[in-house]
Amino acid sequence: MNSRTQQTYVGIHNDLHGGMTPIGGIIKDAWIFELIPETETCEGWTTAQIQVLHDKVNAAWDQYGLRVSNLPPEIRERHTRIHDQAIEKARSMGWMPGRDSDAEME
Repeated sequence: MNSRTQQTYVGIHNDLHGGMTPIGGIIKDAWIFELIPETETCEGWTTAQIQVLHDKVNAAWDQYGLRVSNLPPEIRERHTRIHDQAIEKARSMGWMPGRDSDAEME
């Protein structure tokens, strides 16, 4: 890649199996913690922007000891809804748990 060319993210809906990737996980968690609206797909975001979001998501999880069971009911319900929808969509696209990376994206 040319150093002058900045790689950008394809967006969660265009990502492998609808976002069942590490970056897709960051976005879903950002939705859960309302760091970005659920309408934000992060399409066109730079690596630096994704990293900033990642850091915010990590800080949010740290408040709850990195455990879903420690989330307040409202956030836990949003977590369940977002992840259940993502899993259902991904499975309809042929996703199998444990196979969530794409060699071309690494």
